[in-house]
Amino acid sequence: MSADDREPALAVEGLGHAYGKRRALDGISLTVPAGGVTMLLGLNGAGKSTLFALITRLFDARQGKIKVFGYDVSRAPCEALRHLGIVFQPRTLDLDLSVMQNLTYHAALHGIAKADARRRASELLIRFELLDRSRDKVRKLSGGQMRRIEIARALLHRPSLLLLDEATVGLDIRSRSEIIRHVRRLVADEAIGVLWATHLIEEVMAHDRVVILHQGRVLADGKVNDVVSANGGRDIAWVFATLTGADAAAGETA
Repeated sequence: MSADDREPALAVEGLGHAYGKRRALDGISLTVPAGGVTMLLGLNGAGKSTLFALITRLFDARQGKIKVFGYDVSRAPCEALRHLGIVFQPRTLDLDLSVMQNLTYHAALHGIAKADARRRASELLIRFELLDRSRDKVRKLSGGQMRRIEIARALLHRPSLLLLDEATVGLDIRSRSEIIRHVRRLVADEAIGVLWATHLIEEVMAHDRVVILHQGRVLADGKVNDVVSANGGRDIAWVFATLTGADAAAGETA
């Protein structure tokens, strides 16, 4: 079976959400294939975090459908969320616990036995090059190291789809590069699907799929080269700036 024939990791259809009178998402549809990276590009207020909150059922979706590997998140939430790992933009590690304690506590919430949890945690710490910090309290880590631990934690229950909400925001160039390297190696090695929300155009690679979200609407969706070609642009940075007015919003964060 080819990649194109597999069940999508994520399928969103006609999804809408409002905060009072303000429409955060306006009937959007998008697909994230299994085993690849889809970059969700958008400026501040585009609706990226709202989309993630709906996918993970922090909010109920009252308009539209969300399916994770075919499971409707409203009708079969346990089955859908079992396939899902998530790293939100705000840091959520317990600073006063060790790295290993943070990971094994999270594993327990997923019903993973203690011995299996420590084994999985150790394997992930090796992958993310942090096994030597397993006994250190999290507050001793750098921002980039904390992010790598959060991604490792999201992978403990072996999900098939990973959501990253501005995973590199606030990090220096070296730390950002390390996060990008680790995630892309994970996709190559494990064939996991990734939906990566960002406002940083340099994080997009030529072979990615890209969804440009602006003011609650999808303005472009497809492989990077196809999106560039369809919009008559010279590169994805030009398309993003033209469609969203990103040049005028220079300095904005998402």
